[in-house]
Amino acid sequence: MPASRQSQAFDVVVIGGGSAGYAAARAAVSAGATVAVVEGGNAIGGLCILRGCMPSKTLLESAHRWHAIREAAKFGLEVRAVRPHLDQIIARKKKLIGEFAAYRRNQLLHGKFTFLRGKASFVDPHTLLVKNGRSETSVTAKAFVLATGSRISDVNIPGLKELGYLTSDTALNLTRQPKSLIVLGGGVIAVELGQFYARIGTKVTLIQRSPHIVKDNDEEVSAELEAALRDDGMELFTGTKLISAARKGRLKTATFEHSGKTKTAAAEEILFALGRVPAVDGLNLPALGADILQAGRVRVDDALSTVLPHVFAAGDVTGLYEVVHIAIQQAEVAGYNAALLAKELTSPLRRIDYRLHSAVTFTDPEIASVGLTARAAAAEGIEFVEASYPFNDHGKSIVMGVKHGFVKLIAETQRGEILGATIIGPHASDLIHELIAVMHYHGTAAELAAMPHYHPTLAEIVTYPAEEIVDKLTSSQQ
Repeated sequence: MPASRQSQAFDVVVIGGGSAGYAAARAAVSAGATVAVVEGGNAIGGLCILRGCMPSKTLLESAHRWHAIREAAKFGLEVRAVRPHLDQIIARKKKLIGEFAAYRRNQLLHGKFTFLRGKASFVDPHTLLVKNGRSETSVTAKAFVLATGSRISDVNIPGLKELGYLTSDTALNLTRQPKSLIVLGGGVIAVELGQFYARIGTKVTLIQRSPHIVKDNDEEVSAELEAALRDDGMELFTGTKLISAARKGRLKTATFEHSGKTKTAAAEEILFALGRVPAVDGLNLPALGADILQAGRVRVDDALSTVLPHVFAAGDVTGLYEVVHIAIQQAEVAGYNAALLAKELTSPLRRIDYRLHSAVTFTDPEIASVGLTARAAAAEGIEFVEASYPFNDHGKSIVMGVKHGFVKLIAETQRGEILGATIIGPHASDLIHELIAVMHYHGTAAELAAMPHYHPTLAEIVTYPAEEIVDKLTSSQQ
């Protein structure tokens, strides 16, 4: 029986119905465009809701509370007969994620745009073919926004595919707790899930290729987290070269080079967490007539436009910053600009400013950052001063029993404007927002130091490195 085919035309078509896709569609509609959103995933909701930030943080919350219970004796509290149940942790996660996904599904189904289910592929620069079962829809548009997200990177470790392994997707649904686990990778996903399993009692070995874990941070930040993870009982190997994976009896093994020697780790399961790559498979991008990819990612400028003026992109598919709030920022710019082009309006294109880009790693201690690291500032040739202050010498965090972490500020030398900040410590994901606000208004270290902070609070710690920067700048000017 031949497939049925329909034809539809729009000003703007957004490919992908996740956080970025939905934001792009709303922005384009608000700018007066007729819009369609095409979603080809098995479930509606996008990576953040279904397999990313929300489910992983739900699991981590259980692990953090379990760790707090185990630490109760330090605070004069006795707790008996408490143990983690992974199946119940996963059940809670599924319930919450189901609610989040249902909300997003309702937004997509009842938005002020057309929602099309199916796999999209380009036929020519202005035409998509959307396939859903035996149904096909030819969709034309004046402009497109690619928001297809990312997928787990391919495995290139000999023997691992044949052996079988967990990914960040499948690990989030694992109901039987492994007694031991090898984590391949040292990025955000690797350290968050690694610590989760370690804290509920799994013996975890983490193997990272780079010299440090969470390598986008300055080295002392990575080293501080490494110390905390080792305190949790995790075994860490950094600066390695993975050689192969195999089975030895009931266990899975990973063989690697470390410090000039060949080592082998063994565990019940292996978690492959060596990153994600833009999801562009199946889009038939060559039909666009120009190569919009660079090293596998969709190249965009600060207007989120590709080398083709009518094709925009936002979110993980651009490979720039794989965090949802930046994906949404990008999408709002891309959707608005796509609508301007489609409607042939003369208003200037919007541009995105990454000066305040921020990131969070939800381990314990948390890592949160905004703006430049010291390494990035040095690479840009910026003259700066830096200062840090430890949580274990700060009143409120001492009361809380905090062992690891510090606040680090970076400021330029002319007027002391804060260019970047990193917090590794308790509630870093919340504390960083004060520094984002200060940087938003181009605030200086002197202005931050002068702001009153209630005592005793965690927030007042940010004033200590600010005061040190003021003292350093004052001394250098005398």
